[in-house]
Amino acid sequence: MTEYLPVPHQHSADCGCYRPEYLPAAPQPPQIVHQHIHQAPPDRTLQRLALGAGMGGGAVAAGVYFGPLLVGALSAIAINLALVAFVVVAVAWGLSTAVKSIGGSDGKAAAENLSKARKRR
Repeated sequence: MTEYLPVPHQHSADCGCYRPEYLPAAPQPPQIVHQHIHQAPPDRTLQRLALGAGMGGGAVAAGVYFGPLLVGALSAIAINLALVAFVVVAVAWGLSTAVKSIGGSDGKAAAENLSKARKRR
């Protein structure tokens, strides 16, 4: 059996300093590696497909850069169109209400003619 205790301190005449002698390496138990494999996040799926399909790094960079940019631009366009549609509906409702209330009987007749014309289409 090998002793794993340090060697006693020895002085020598030629050197006034202490030189430790290294111990033999103690046997190490085998190291256990815990590897966690996770599914790729959804925003990287296209980039991984592009790399696997043989496309270059430019396709990956374009997907990373222009993907969120395109989503942001389309969202802004959709919000603008929704806002314009809301303003058009509000103005049309306001005008028809104003014509009915201000115009008296002529205004009501004009509003009825407009509603009849819309129903015919």
